[in-house]
Amino acid sequence: MNSIKNVPARVLSRRPGHSLEAEREQFDKTQAISISKAINTQEAPVKEKHARRIILGTHHEKGAFTFWSYAIGLPLPSSSILSWKFCHVLHKVLRDGHPNVLHDCQRYRSNIREIGDLWGHLHDRYGQLVNVYTKLLLTKISFHLKHPQFPAGLEVTDEVLEKAAGTDVNNIFQLTVEMFDYMDCELKLSESVFRQLNTAIAVSQMSSGQCRLAPLIQVIQDCSHLYHYTVKLLFKLHSCLPADTLQGHRDRFHEQFHSLRNFFRRASDMLYFKRLIQIPRLPEGPPNFLRASALAEHIKPVVVIPEEAPEDEEPENLIEISTGPPAGEPVVVADLFDQTFGPPNGSVKDDRDLQIESLKREVEMLRSELEKIKLEAQRYIAQLKSQVNALEGELEEQRKQKQKALVDNEQLRHELAQLRAAQLEGERSQGLREEAERKASATEARYNKLKEKHSELVHVHAELLRKNADTAKQLTVTQQSQEEVARVKEQLAFQVEQLEEKSDQLEKLKRELEAKAGELARAQEALSHTEQSKSELSSRLDTLSAEKDALSGAVRQREADLLAAQSLVRETEAALSREQQRSSQEQGELQGRLAERESQEQGLRQRLLDEQFAVLRGAAAEAAGILQDAVSKLDDPLHLRCTSSPDYLVSRAQEALDAVSTLEEGHAQYLTSLADASALVAALTRFSHLAADTIINGGATSHLAPTDPADRLIDTCRECGARALELMGQLQDQQALRHMQASLVRTPLQGILQLGQELKPKSLDVRQEELGAVVDKEMAATSAAIEDAVRRIEDMMNQARHASSGVKLEVNERILNSCTDLMKAIRLLVTTSTSLQKEIVESGRGAATQQEFYAKNSRWTEGLISASKAVGWGATQLVEAADKVVLHTGKYEELIVCSHEIAASTAQLVAASKVKANKHSPHLSRLQECSRTVNERAANVVASTKSGQEQIEDRDTMDFSGLSLIKLKKQEMETQVRVLELEKTLEAERMRLGELRKQHYVLAGASGSPGEEVAIRPSTAPRSVTTKKPPLAQKPSVAPRQDHQLDKKDGIYPAQLVNY
Repeated sequence: MNSIKNVPARVLSRRPGHSLEAEREQFDKTQAISISKAINTQEAPVKEKHARRIILGTHHEKGAFTFWSYAIGLPLPSSSILSWKFCHVLHKVLRDGHPNVLHDCQRYRSNIREIGDLWGHLHDRYGQLVNVYTKLLLTKISFHLKHPQFPAGLEVTDEVLEKAAGTDVNNIFQLTVEMFDYMDCELKLSESVFRQLNTAIAVSQMSSGQCRLAPLIQVIQDCSHLYHYTVKLLFKLHSCLPADTLQGHRDRFHEQFHSLRNFFRRASDMLYFKRLIQIPRLPEGPPNFLRASALAEHIKPVVVIPEEAPEDEEPENLIEISTGPPAGEPVVVADLFDQTFGPPNGSVKDDRDLQIESLKREVEMLRSELEKIKLEAQRYIAQLKSQVNALEGELEEQRKQKQKALVDNEQLRHELAQLRAAQLEGERSQGLREEAERKASATEARYNKLKEKHSELVHVHAELLRKNADTAKQLTVTQQSQEEVARVKEQLAFQVEQLEEKSDQLEKLKRELEAKAGELARAQEALSHTEQSKSELSSRLDTLSAEKDALSGAVRQREADLLAAQSLVRETEAALSREQQRSSQEQGELQGRLAERESQEQGLRQRLLDEQFAVLRGAAAEAAGILQDAVSKLDDPLHLRCTSSPDYLVSRAQEALDAVSTLEEGHAQYLTSLADASALVAALTRFSHLAADTIINGGATSHLAPTDPADRLIDTCRECGARALELMGQLQDQQALRHMQASLVRTPLQGILQLGQELKPKSLDVRQEELGAVVDKEMAATSAAIEDAVRRIEDMMNQARHASSGVKLEVNERILNSCTDLMKAIRLLVTTSTSLQKEIVESGRGAATQQEFYAKNSRWTEGLISASKAVGWGATQLVEAADKVVLHTGKYEELIVCSHEIAASTAQLVAASKVKANKHSPHLSRLQECSRTVNERAANVVASTKSGQEQIEDRDTMDFSGLSLIKLKKQEMETQVRVLELEKTLEAERMRLGELRKQHYVLAGASGSPGEEVAIRPSTAPRSVTTKKPPLAQKPSVAPRQDHQLDKKDGIYPAQLVNY
């Protein structure tokens, strides 16, 4: 091939720049077309080819700058389907796009969050899904930015997972919690989608169903990886920490496991997923983390994406595959060359040009062949990958079946061992039970014997006591006998002493006889007399000796009797002491057994009390769960579409109050008898259900109520839930149970009852047959008030021309002219509204009369009457304010506020007229045009008032001459103090204004009719009208809209349907 020679330098210098610009323009154009086709308002799934082009574009520019530059301009707030498909495409771009996409999306987190919050506050089915999807995307971006080791596709090896977890237990613990949060967001999206769809096959084949189901393919891919990683991390945590510490992790994993298994099962049954993705099946039960060997039984779930069918369209070159220029460049370069240098030799091309053209054609042919080869190679690679994935799936399935067979075998062996052990344990338990029965019968017999023995001992003890008394009496008699013997001994001793004295006398006599023996001899007579005396004395001595021997025998007999009596007393006392010891010992044993039996009875009684309290505490815990679930429903976005009537809320609240009284009675019965908690448990169950029903219906009723009563109702429901939970906590505490105060819940329940009664529909104090006359009367009065206002403004203008001149005259004329224009616009609006009202009556009454039509549509009629009154009142207030401004007795701010008030009042009249009007009615079009004119004229009044105020007010120039630095600093500080005082005063006035507005709305809501609320209540769809100026303040007597809240800064409600 010949080489190109002598190419002009200018051509060489211009070719690369033009090539890059053309390529960039082509790339931007292709990306814009793909984004517009992928993200649209059609309720159909995103086509894979458009999403693939967007993903290839991120790899081409190594980021998502082009994607976000087009996506940020999409009207996402206008369509929930558009927002849903945007979230789907963003999810695919995050998973499969270039790694730098993650950092580019981080810059637009606020935009993603705003879209989610916007649709989360609206009652739209796709809007609720968008709210959940944006939370998932924000969680995904935060997780991958915090852990860059995990790509957005969540596909890493076990080594990378180990490295990311590290060796610190705290890091592993935190990473597991974050993955749990990640999985919760994924599962919540799937549950929200399935909740809106019927799981029938026909639904999954419809375009509307496929539009909702398409993002779940990415959710399935994310969940399979997250499940595998959490299992690995939990096994690692259980190897480092005790099982009790990780009980919360196990409970949370089990809950996610069952939710994920149900999600995979439901998705596998749908035909839509069967042709797009191969969903793995999870095991029947979660892994046993308490057994380390269970990790080997875990099988990683593998998700397989089948091979896609080739697209009908010709593939586009989005990625630069060579350094040569693109296909469309030669003509452009040739034209650029001809434009620059002109055709060589007129119109004849030389050999170098022909060589250049031939080389370009060859380059194009080679590029197309290279593209075909690359596409074919990519197709073969995709086929091989799908085959490899299928084989890996089959291999994993075989391994899973093998592991399952091993696990089943081990389980069967374990169950057999358990059955054998249970059989042995049953036999042992049977023997123990029989032995216990025998012991119980023996113990009972012993107890009966001991009882009989005790009665015998008591009888014997009584007999012994009686014997002891008799023995004591005998001992007393014996002691008396001993005393008598002692007295006899003393007498005998005295007699013996006398005898001894007599014996001494006898011896003396003998001695005298021996001394006088001689004298006996000398006197015969004396001797015979002496012998006679001796014989008498000897006889007396013998008699005394016999008496002595008899007394000695009696003494010995008495001493023997006394010794026998003393021995008998000692034996009786010993026997009595032995019997007393034995009886006291047996009595102690019996008392011990009796105390043991009483302790057993006390234990059984305490066990009964503990079981009754456990039942009560369980019922209180279940009731607390029911109440907590009811309170959480108040913040659930899915509960926003639930509504209820005030009448039903009042009935529920009344029954809940009755249940409080029943609960107090049950509590009193329980305190009287702690062994019976049935009445308290029954009352607690009824109270918990009725209180939860009241809270849920209170939240549902608030969805249809005005803003201020709805907020108060929600706050009262929250307070009721908090008080009820506090009451449940008291019932679960044994100390606080005795001082339970069921009256804690009565006050918030009465508040809910009162709010429900206030929210009941009220009507005007006008009979229905008089409504038609009242409408005509009020419309006529409004027209008369406007005509009178116009005349008064003209009179004030004439007076101002005579009484003022110069700037003041110019300001007054400008203000009065703007007020006149506003009154004329309002008069035209009222006239058009009257014509539209007549058209509505004529088209809707049919054969009925006008009065009957008004009576039939009383709510709409009452709203129309209220709007007419508001317009007349606003016109009167505007004229009075203008009169005061012209006479310099009023303030310009009063005129501005009055203009806001009359604009809001006319907006109310327009809203009331549009409720029943035909959208194609010419009167309705003229009414809307008049409404816009009124808004413009009200804005002119405000503008002319402000400009006139600026012209009239004097602005003194400040003179700083002669002030030193210290004086300037002093005046600066004084000015700052003054500014702070004025700011504080301003804040206080704003708070006071907010409170006045709230009270005004309360009074207006109490005296207003439900027709007013119906007339001005907007739809739940977002307003598409953009306001370039601040909205006008709404008239205080008009009930507030539900989708607007009180301004936090100055307490002013924005005007409804007013735009200027």
